[in-house]
Amino acid sequence: MSALPASNAPLLLHMVGGRSVAGSGTSTHPVVNPATGAVIARATNGTAEDVDQAVAVATTAFAAWRRTTPAERADVLLRAAGVVEENGDELARLESANAGKPLALAREDVAGTVDTLRFMAGAVRAQQSLAAGDYLAGKTSMIVREPVGVVAAITPWNYPLLTAAWKIGPILAAGNTCVLKPSEQTPLTTIRLAELLADVVPPGVLNIILGEGPVVGEALATHPDVALVSVTGSVRSGQAVARAASDSLKRVHLELGGKAPVIVFADADLDAVADGIAFAGFGNSGQDCGAACRVLVEESVHDALVERLVARAEALVVGDPVEGEAVEMGPLVSEAHRDSVVGFLERAYAEGVRAAAGGGAPDRSGFFVSPTVLVDIPADAECVRQEIFGPVVTVETFADEEAAVAAANDTAYGLAASVWTGNARRAAALPGRLDFGTVWVNDHLSFATEMPWGGFKASGYGRDLSAYALDDYSRTKHVMVNHG
Repeated sequence: MSALPASNAPLLLHMVGGRSVAGSGTSTHPVVNPATGAVIARATNGTAEDVDQAVAVATTAFAAWRRTTPAERADVLLRAAGVVEENGDELARLESANAGKPLALAREDVAGTVDTLRFMAGAVRAQQSLAAGDYLAGKTSMIVREPVGVVAAITPWNYPLLTAAWKIGPILAAGNTCVLKPSEQTPLTTIRLAELLADVVPPGVLNIILGEGPVVGEALATHPDVALVSVTGSVRSGQAVARAASDSLKRVHLELGGKAPVIVFADADLDAVADGIAFAGFGNSGQDCGAACRVLVEESVHDALVERLVARAEALVVGDPVEGEAVEMGPLVSEAHRDSVVGFLERAYAEGVRAAAGGGAPDRSGFFVSPTVLVDIPADAECVRQEIFGPVVTVETFADEEAAVAAANDTAYGLAASVWTGNARRAAALPGRLDFGTVWVNDHLSFATEMPWGGFKASGYGRDLSAYALDDYSRTKHVMVNHG
């Protein structure tokens, strides 16, 4: 999609019941290409009335969708995956233009979307439960898994298409219907996905309402006919939704922020560590809740690792994704977010922190921040406590294994961590001592659709991906038959 004058930019509408709907809102907001700052679309601002309409349609559709068999739902998801794959190039280019992703990364997100839909199609046909049996004499018990009803999904701007699939796949596979609100900043691929699936998914099973969190998100979280709200976003967003949902005691599924420690021991392959951090710390411009952003390195190899990290950061090709396949890192999603990341850097320098590489916003159009490596960090500095969510990697030292574990766990977050070592005992023992939902060993930010993703502590609760996601979007019923 090319940049257009704001007055000529296409207007994005809601998708309800399998068709485009203008809704009751009278205002719109711009959708911007972050690499240039140009307006590439305008999106309708939804209202509470629009949410009511979408939930009503989803509730009606649920009556029939819940009665479909796992095989029938799997067939829908498999056909949906095929449609996404057939239109993969268009979706990747939309994602790149709206989210600032290099095309290679956008294509990976499309591939992940296809894989998620296909996995959920298979997983729902092979769910495991306690065997039926006579656990009391003369009375047979069995476990029945049921859909929960209408599920509201709220997705973020850093992985718009992929996180939509992470929710849509298990929500629909489990027999629920869905009303999804994408981030107001990155709605393009979500709307296009819904358009492409309009002839595949039965009307009303998947609905999209555009708009702002305080309006649309609040209306979804408080709606009496929404059974569960699933959020991927910031801690603040998750807290707001959990508070709003608490009055009705509806279930909440939260995948929130992170501050992933990267524990590097002296016996690690430092070149592999540097390559891993270049990918997992600067990939997607660091806008990843599991990003390898907080490096804890054994004192004796600090300088050697920093030298390698600086070399990797300075070698990254940063630019507008349309400049070609060589671009490895694009812009941040918005001007406001770019300014937020720069603010973190400025406050860090005021605390005595030094930038060994990068350190600020380059002098160019778009919302860029240079890949940055921060060193000389005082204890409890803001930059190692708070989620910056940009291409910023901090480097601290530790003296021994106990200190490394203590430092890694000393955070409000509990989403992901990694351990880098050549010691087999340490590789086996340390993950169990780290308070994070995912722990990689000699790797970082690798995902398998078969394995769950989710955190502890302030990083939320609930699991995306894997069969565990189907559990999250289901309810368990015990049926006992007295045949004595």
